[in-house]
Amino acid sequence: MDAPDPETIFDEIAFRDAYRMSYLINAIIVPTYDQVRRDFGVIRAEYHLLMCLAHYPTLSAQDVSRITRRPRNSISRAVHRMLAEGYLDRSPDPSDGRQALLTITPEGRALHEQIAARLAERQEVVLSPLDADERVQLDGLLRRLARHVADLPDEG
Repeated sequence: MDAPDPETIFDEIAFRDAYRMSYLINAIIVPTYDQVRRDFGVIRAEYHLLMCLAHYPTLSAQDVSRITRRPRNSISRAVHRMLAEGYLDRSPDPSDGRQALLTITPEGRALHEQIAARLAERQEVVLSPLDADERVQLDGLLRRLARHVADLPDEG
């Protein structure tokens, strides 16, 4: 029996655009994160934490959860592990004693750069059929959707 053609489902399901996006993201993310886990022992939530802190000087775990739309419990576990590995530093939040502020260490930044390079390489492979104009158009569409999603509540 021949393997089913993945494109068939794209035209038949009610949420085809969402599924197509998920399919494409999985083509970038899954093989890259599998490789990152093997090579560096870092899982997706841990990398998301490093990625956010590489771009913002200080954040709380709650900030990271909001920015990434990842569950708070997975970010909390990632914080503990990344602190233990020396990739993050933590200090009390002077404006809210219940929160801690996180910063990335030089070791964490170096790890982030290695992982980001792998994700960028895989992204280029997946998006290579698009020409420069199509890439600009895709960027604009994705930016517009991301801005919209930033204001949506987490529940369906």
